[in-house]
Amino acid sequence: MVELFHRVAASVPAYGAFLAEHGVAAEQVKTYEDFTRLPLTTKDTYTRRYPLPELCRDGRIGDMIAVSSGSTGTPSFWPRSAADEEVIAERFEQVFRDAFRAAERRTLAVVCFALGTWVGGLFTLACCRRLAARGYPITAIAPGSDRREILRVIPELAPHFDQVVLLGYPPFLKDVIDTGVAQGLPWSDYSIKLVTAGEVFSEEWRTLVAERTGMTDPACDTASLYGTADAGVLGNETPLSVRIRRFLAGDPETARELFGASRLPTLVQYDPRVRFFEEHEGTLLFSGDNGIPLIRYHIADEGGLIPHDRMLAFLAERGFHLAETGPDLPFAYVFGRSHFTVSYYGANVYPENIAVGLEQPEVSALVTGKFVLEVTEDEERDRHLAVTVELAPGLRGSAETAGTIGRSILAQLRRLNSEFANYVPPARQLPIVRLRETGDPDYFPPGAKHRYTRA
Repeated sequence: MVELFHRVAASVPAYGAFLAEHGVAAEQVKTYEDFTRLPLTTKDTYTRRYPLPELCRDGRIGDMIAVSSGSTGTPSFWPRSAADEEVIAERFEQVFRDAFRAAERRTLAVVCFALGTWVGGLFTLACCRRLAARGYPITAIAPGSDRREILRVIPELAPHFDQVVLLGYPPFLKDVIDTGVAQGLPWSDYSIKLVTAGEVFSEEWRTLVAERTGMTDPACDTASLYGTADAGVLGNETPLSVRIRRFLAGDPETARELFGASRLPTLVQYDPRVRFFEEHEGTLLFSGDNGIPLIRYHIADEGGLIPHDRMLAFLAERGFHLAETGPDLPFAYVFGRSHFTVSYYGANVYPENIAVGLEQPEVSALVTGKFVLEVTEDEERDRHLAVTVELAPGLRGSAETAGTIGRSILAQLRRLNSEFANYVPPARQLPIVRLRETGDPDYFPPGAKHRYTRA
């Protein structure tokens, strides 16, 4: 990390200026302890403050740019290079090699992330092709988030392969699977595997999609990636981490003891030689040499770190013994940014987006402006975007009012949040609006500090 710091300080103009602003002399950073005292970087304090070329190595933008949307739909640009793909492809290789045994199986990789400038689709496609270039018998096809095209190409191509890997956001992949079931698609004939990213899901969800696709071992047939637009894939589920998570899902008290929370986080393993994590006040920092090199970068993801040996010892003390101990890599657990946003079909949905919908002329007189944004899951494990809205004093809710509010929110989400408009299937975009009277004790208790999202 000290070596990486000096390399970035010397070659990235923006970081040199950032250090000067904070009174840091690079030559005085000699030990890891010095490194841990460096100021944190964030989007607001760093990447949004400097011109794009100055954030890159030697002031030169890489050979590809991906896009993610900020809280108001304003795009953030993230340069990439072939070297970045090479490093991140190692995370895909770990999944395809160790879990899916793709070195010995003809594999069809179906990229179901949104295509275009968005960070997920083309980058995933590039990594799959890199694995093919390394000798894996992998063939990639990229229908993107077009469900009809996905369900058209799979029955045509799947019989020519030993297995089919679907790569996409969890709720979208479930939509594809459920639609295929309704159409009579023989999923169990295709030896389906799933690679997901972007959202925390329950183990009940994993079990459900495994049953509907005929998977024999969810721990080896599914893998979630932990990544960001800022730096690509930071860590990935392994068969070991999935088995641990499934054990903890059935033992909430042990999970609470381990993670310090009643909700179950994503649990991944990571390689600290290429993406280095630190814990900071219950959140994660990472450092890595990306298209935009980042040092002690804070993205507000709640979570923590657990060394490999400590994890296994903790589980053994509680009666959970593993025949295979998996790669000797540390664990990161990630709850996500639940205080600030919710993730829905891989799109970050921000409170600011919802607020604008409530401020439109046809709606503003009906509401106080307070609301709670959350993603709910029904009995079929389908996810829905839900907004609980506080009505103006003296008003009572009606289906007509809820419909008017929902349509206004949707119009502004589509206008302001380009990720939402492109990632979320149109049929799933209209939020469920639940109306509560002023001062509702469950959602809008008088005098309490209001929080606009709920995990």
